[in-house]
Amino acid sequence: MRKLAEAFRNIFSTPDLRRRVLFVLALLAVYRLGAFIPTPGINTELLQQLFEQSKGSVLGIIDLFSGGNFRRLTIFALGIMPYITSSIILQLLVVVWPYLERLQKEGELGRRKITQYTRYLTIVLSAFQSFAIARTLIAQSYAGQALVYHPGPRFILMTMLTLTTGSAFIMWLGEQISERGIGNGMSLIIFAGIVVGLPRAVGDLWEKVRTEQWGSFTPIAILALLALMTAVIAFIVFVEGGQRRIPVQYAKRVMGRKVMGGQMTYLPLRVNSGGVIPPIFASSLLTFPQTLALIFQNRSSHLQAFGRMIAWGEPLYTVIYVTLIIFFAFFYVGIIFNPTELADNMRKNGGFVPGIRPGRNTSEYINRILTRLTLVGGLYLAIVCLLPEWMISGIHLQHLPALLGGNWFDTHMPRFVLDGLGVQFYFGGTSLLIVVGVAMDTVQQLEAQLVMRNYEGFVRKGRVRSRRG
Repeated sequence: MRKLAEAFRNIFSTPDLRRRVLFVLALLAVYRLGAFIPTPGINTELLQQLFEQSKGSVLGIIDLFSGGNFRRLTIFALGIMPYITSSIILQLLVVVWPYLERLQKEGELGRRKITQYTRYLTIVLSAFQSFAIARTLIAQSYAGQALVYHPGPRFILMTMLTLTTGSAFIMWLGEQISERGIGNGMSLIIFAGIVVGLPRAVGDLWEKVRTEQWGSFTPIAILALLALMTAVIAFIVFVEGGQRRIPVQYAKRVMGRKVMGGQMTYLPLRVNSGGVIPPIFASSLLTFPQTLALIFQNRSSHLQAFGRMIAWGEPLYTVIYVTLIIFFAFFYVGIIFNPTELADNMRKNGGFVPGIRPGRNTSEYINRILTRLTLVGGLYLAIVCLLPEWMISGIHLQHLPALLGGNWFDTHMPRFVLDGLGVQFYFGGTSLLIVVGVAMDTVQQLEAQLVMRNYEGFVRKGRVRSRRG
């Protein structure tokens, strides 16, 4: 504790670092203030009751990334989701559109141009989503009461202006935190939205204990849940710090009177190079068809059936979610890591991997190792994201067709496996991964800032390893 207190004292005794930390806290406080400003014309109490009934659906996923703002439909109800979706679209277009590929290769100027396009697309998506939300709210009712006090074109226009402006403001907050603060602004905004639900999660657990929800099994279930969370957090920290070190030898070179090179170093390849990006992208992409199914379910029986098939806990949802996580793990690593370029740079600087010929052979060797690590990292992300969610809502194998054994699972599998324990704990797999991952990244950046100013960091031995290496 004394070491930790000293580290925090060093942070606030350094003017520049103190200014950055306080700037981040101030902007996060502004973001949280938006959670108490509702969109005009909405019956917020009725809307929250609807969300309580729809836990575990697409509404719950959207509410997770909006920090609880969506259930109250505040001015920040869209949260960071439009920006995440825009980033996915632009990164996919970079691969297939030569113009964007050229921009990316132009360095800082090109990246700024792509960021500008991302902002424009965020505004367009926000306007579309807010329009869809307004139309859906007008058509929805709960317990025989309308969710909108005065439906009509004016309500739609007001909702579009409010939610689109709120989404643009959140995007600006995230960019300001990244530029003038500590850590990644967008990730910290998601982090703050998740952590703020911790008191509600603890209260929900206490209510389960007080009412003995599972009878005599209640204390054992609570202890098992807490033990699972602790084990998952420890597992995340362990894997996020894991890396495969490839030895690199540099040949000696004589430059004038100096002898350069000759030392042995390592090329660190992280087990999870993509960090929390793949599950965030996968969750964001999954909400799109689910949102369409939610909006048009009363007009199309096929969409209504499809919405049920990809609901939280359904086998099809699990398959699509795992596939998207692994895909985005490979996709993201492919964007940030180029084995051919790395091998060429090593060869130009006189470096080589012992036992591997420089050039193409080195590139293939690095690519082979990176492919295996990325597959392991993608499977790890899928397990971490799905295991707690299965504990909460189960995996509905009984909904499979009879040909795939649905009736057999319904008869022979325990009910807690199929239906879960029914614990509405706020920290599911995806949110737990985001919280731990963002916390590790932020602590690592603070550690680097302290070490750069000749202060000791948060750990006594070694350094906190970032997922970015």
